[in-house]
Amino acid sequence: MRLYLIPSPIGNLGDITYRAVEVLKKVDVILCEDTRTSSVLLKHYQINKPLTPYHQHNEHKILEHLIEQLIEGKTFALITDAGTPGISDPGFLLVRACIRNKIPVECLPGATAFLPAIIQSGIPSNRFVFEGFLPIKKGKQTMLRKLAEEERTIILYESPHRLGKTLNELAIAWGAERQAAVCRELTKMFEETRIGTLSELSLYYTTNTPKGEIVLIIEGYHKQNEIESDD
Repeated sequence: MRLYLIPSPIGNLGDITYRAVEVLKKVDVILCEDTRTSSVLLKHYQINKPLTPYHQHNEHKILEHLIEQLIEGKTFALITDAGTPGISDPGFLLVRACIRNKIPVECLPGATAFLPAIIQSGIPSNRFVFEGFLPIKKGKQTMLRKLAEEERTIILYESPHRLGKTLNELAIAWGAERQAAVCRELTKMFEETRIGTLSELSLYYTTNTPKGEIVLIIEGYHKQNEIESDD
């Protein structure tokens, strides 16, 4: 009886730990977002286990059934299409339900997109806040105002078709000269990290629509030092 959360590669299939492969080979069932995507990874490592779809559209519906199976003694591994379960991907509801039912939960260390992005951006990584995807419509401007004076580095995820518009909104809300980095397709063949001001990046991606998974790194707000004159 145990739930394992297994980080899966964000692009390069080699970015998985030996232990993750060992655990995937020994569990009873593997829960995955998309069985077609996960099958590529599992076939690569010769892992042959029953797969059960677990994604944002069915996680509420099948939660009770999964908990019943775990209580009966089964061991599950949860993987997502890419990265660590629970980080902008399904996982939280199942983990919380396991804790409530005293089912052991173990999360293995491994791939997640925002850590390599912030480190290679050159923007301070000692203190940061991860906000995932901004609201698409309702609440977006409220969130931008709330984060406008956040002094820590801000990490966002964004889809390629909204990137240009979002960068323009960030430039207006947070200042055109705020430094930022757009990290795209990390660990994949066409990996790209473009660094510049929000206005520069907005201009570029408004006319050059990107493809792939995107992480935005934006430097935090810097207060102007007030100079007190001696009278």
